Amino acid sequence: MKQYKVSKETKQLTAAVGRALRRAAKAARKTARMHGTPIYVWKNGKIVAEKP
Repeated sequence: MKQYKVSKETKQLTAAVGRALRRAAKAARKTARMHGTPIYVWKNGKIVAEKP
């Protein structure tokens, strides 16, 4: 498998995207709790509804 060099900017962007996704997930859980709706997640190859 070919190895690629990753620039500093790409690493920073990747980190920023990860933070944004975690922040969005937290907001989605908060909204689901407020409205009493389930959160759908992928577990063991299936989509499962969970209480937030």
